[in-house]
Amino acid sequence: MTGEPADAPQAVTPVAGRRAAVAFIFVTILLDMLALGMIMPILPKLVESFVDNDTALAARIFGVFGTAWALMQFVFSPVLGSLSDRYGRRPVVLLSNFGLGLDYVLMAMAPSLWWLFAGRVISGITSASISTSFAYISDITPADKRAAVFGRVGAAFGAGFILGPALGGLLGGIDPRLPFWVAAALSFANTLYGLLILPESLPRERRSPFRWRSANPVGAWRLLRSDATLTGLSVVNFIAQVAHVVLPSTYVLYATYRYGWDERTVGLTLAMVGICAMVVQGGAVGPIVKRFGERNALAIGLGFGALGFLIFGLAPTGPISWLGIPVMALWGIAGPATLGLMTQRVAPDQQGQLQGASGSVQSLAQLVGPFLFTLTFSYFISPGAPVTLPGAPFLLASVLLLGALLLALRVTAAMKRALPQA
Repeated sequence: MTGEPADAPQAVTPVAGRRAAVAFIFVTILLDMLALGMIMPILPKLVESFVDNDTALAARIFGVFGTAWALMQFVFSPVLGSLSDRYGRRPVVLLSNFGLGLDYVLMAMAPSLWWLFAGRVISGITSASISTSFAYISDITPADKRAAVFGRVGAAFGAGFILGPALGGLLGGIDPRLPFWVAAALSFANTLYGLLILPESLPRERRSPFRWRSANPVGAWRLLRSDATLTGLSVVNFIAQVAHVVLPSTYVLYATYRYGWDERTVGLTLAMVGICAMVVQGGAVGPIVKRFGERNALAIGLGFGALGFLIFGLAPTGPISWLGIPVMALWGIAGPATLGLMTQRVAPDQQGQLQGASGSVQSLAQLVGPFLFTLTFSYFISPGAPVTLPGAPFLLASVLLLGALLLALRVTAAMKRALPQA
């Protein structure tokens, strides 16, 4: 692939069929996110229960768990992306969902931290359905409409997190293991749904051979390095993904420590995050991209994300921190805009490779993020800290997004001549 945009004509699914396929992918992601959202408010507390409720130690261990998960994603995302280019998206999505179901069963039965650790490793290997689902969307959607469709499908993330954390918090109040069993059932149901309903999106004539040289993290990045625009947007994406890790890695521990919230309050708060994210991604991304273009939409999203994290980090009370939720939700504009710009720079038979490479970049961010934020949180609540500042991880995330915003403006300014609509 050269540095030129992929302008070759693409065989796109007819509108009626495309809408049905997008609906199938929406449900697939919704069930996936519902399962993940259910365990979000429970897993950190389960880790804490194995270390005699030592919050600082639990934060460090949870950081190790997150890093192990990301390492597996880093290694296997390019492999699965290339496999989906070779064999189609459907089998990768189905195997991923089935593997997640087995993983949740393992964690539900875990008698020790080592079992939980093994579960996170398995989850990292199998959690490829999201990136493959976005490759699916690239297969069936014209290039100029992808950002809007990515946003609508991304609303499934919000919908899953509306019900998932709230349900997980309620079930966790009954039994800390119950959310894992229910998450397993949802993942198995998702697999069955795909077997019965989900069609294949990548015709055989548009598939590419599987090559190990591009199915590893270093090889996959060759595609990103082949184009200056892809390289710049990938760095922006990396910084933004590092900042995003602050939420799953520290938010539960932070809210419990600073505001004294229980599982139910944390779950309901995360549900509020999901509602706002769903509204933005489901209803705002398309109109904003259409009105301002993908370049400006990317900048707007990063700016609101930085402001939202600033509010989270400085809010002295829980209700004040809630003011940051709708602000941060507007960050959701940036992701679809970035993906839309990136997918226009590669050929149709490289969309899976692109998503795999992007997943690898995201995984690298998740290798860095858990240690960065959990250690920052642990340090600033420890007796030896020069100042007690539990919101320090969120202030750091805000600074990172400001840096990503400046870089994005520079990268997209250079590409305006090649992509006037950006």
